[in-house]
Amino acid sequence: MPSKQFRVDRLAGEIQREVDDILLKRVRDPRVQGITITGVDVTGDLQQATIYYSLLSDLASDGEKAQAGLDKATGLIRSELGSRLNIFKTPAIKFERDKSIAYGSRIDQLINQLHQQEK
Repeated sequence: MPSKQFRVDRLAGEIQREVDDILLKRVRDPRVQGITITGVDVTGDLQQATIYYSLLSDLASDGEKAQAGLDKATGLIRSELGSRLNIFKTPAIKFERDKSIAYGSRIDQLINQLHQQEK
């Protein structure tokens, strides 16, 4: 019998794949174009899922628009997940911007600036 953590991890992976697909094929809102799903955290009881995403744009206004588009599409995405995933109850979902991507980009930028100054 698989461990509970294995089930949580497997469900998180399935949700990530399916939400990526749903955003590409089912959500028509232009605010969510260019969004990449970077990860999913599912609670141990499988009742809630936090879906992390990144954007190509660094503009705050684009981030707000993307979040608004995702919030508006949450119902559609959750119902699509319900029909695609083979689970008893579809977890409640919320979207959160993945700050680690922007953080990593900023670190790269700072390192490049240091190298430029050394030359």
